[in-house]
Amino acid sequence: MTDKSKLGFNSMAVHAGYHVQKGPVNPPVERSSTYAFESCEDGAERFGSARKEGIYSRLHNANCDALERKIAALEGGYGSVTTGSGIAAVETAYYAFLEPTSHVVATTSLYGASRSLIEKDEYYKKWGIRATFLDTSEVDKVREAIRLPNTKLLYIETPANPTLAITDIEQMAEVAKEARIPLVVDNTFCSPYLQNPITLGADVSLHSMTKSIGGHANAIGGVLVARDEETYFKLRNVVTIRGGILSPDSADLFFNGLKTLGLRMERMQQNAIVIAEYLSNHPKVAWVTYPGLENHPRYELVKSGRQMRGPGCMMVFGVKGGYDKAKLLLNNLDLITLAVSLGGVESLVQHPASMTHAGVARENRLQAGITDDLVRLSIGIEDIDDLVADFDQAFAKAT
Repeated sequence: MTDKSKLGFNSMAVHAGYHVQKGPVNPPVERSSTYAFESCEDGAERFGSARKEGIYSRLHNANCDALERKIAALEGGYGSVTTGSGIAAVETAYYAFLEPTSHVVATTSLYGASRSLIEKDEYYKKWGIRATFLDTSEVDKVREAIRLPNTKLLYIETPANPTLAITDIEQMAEVAKEARIPLVVDNTFCSPYLQNPITLGADVSLHSMTKSIGGHANAIGGVLVARDEETYFKLRNVVTIRGGILSPDSADLFFNGLKTLGLRMERMQQNAIVIAEYLSNHPKVAWVTYPGLENHPRYELVKSGRQMRGPGCMMVFGVKGGYDKAKLLLNNLDLITLAVSLGGVESLVQHPASMTHAGVARENRLQAGITDDLVRLSIGIEDIDDLVADFDQAFAKAT
């Protein structure tokens, strides 16, 4: 049999996790909450197993298992654990590694809900957990922020949401190793196609599968990929005991969505560089941040291929005139959809200051680089001429 670990990305995306010589090409959707045992002895043996397969779908389901194997193979991890949403994956990492009065060092520009879980009174803060949010691209500042023995987790998002700030994962892995704390990387913006944090030294790589992995805006889910067996079972036990599981139907959608991830991402990147250059030269745009442009602070890291294998499909730009002009532009786009989420076949645009990060205090938002004029854009696979034409007409109406 072919050693799938030696296959290229697209071949693994199609065949890893489930591949048969005879029978269904895709795993049948297993809609069963529970499983029958052959005997009491069989049941006892299954409950005694570390993986606890064939007992109850909260513990294991064949569709989730196939998806988890596929993602672990693509990320180069020991194993992965799926969850019912992306933020459930984030919360699983927090719950697995933190304890009362713990301290977290994290990227200042995080997905809004990821930050709110840590810093709002009704969530982890009520247990005395505190966080230091900072620019994790500055290694010395990260080292200074760690407060041993209280610091229990280094949590980074790269590229960051929504500013596209990029942190060097290998550097952060070294810092985490020195402090003997786990490094968790939110890899949602890149997907397994463009970046593999585990191979760069991270302990956990997590994704909102709702985004690039699914790619079609038809399911919600998350996943955590673990570097080693101990971390894998720590995460899995949190998910199964707390019940934040993925449904078999959603697992089936993600399993099939993953098969075209590489193809989609290549087309999206081709479109993205054209749009980034178009916006950079537009008189009504104040600035553009995209890892594929030479003015990005980490352009050389991206270009080298040492961490990312491409600049991705995400960019942010500032609209001249600020908050109101940014919203006016977005309200006049027609083909490009005004919606949150990202990484799918359709181009999506949103205004973080009034939407995804509205719950973050304005002072903290500005500190993170989330200005009032900032627009976040996820480029899809549409024809590039149609995307440019949509911007042309929207800018004309937003005068």
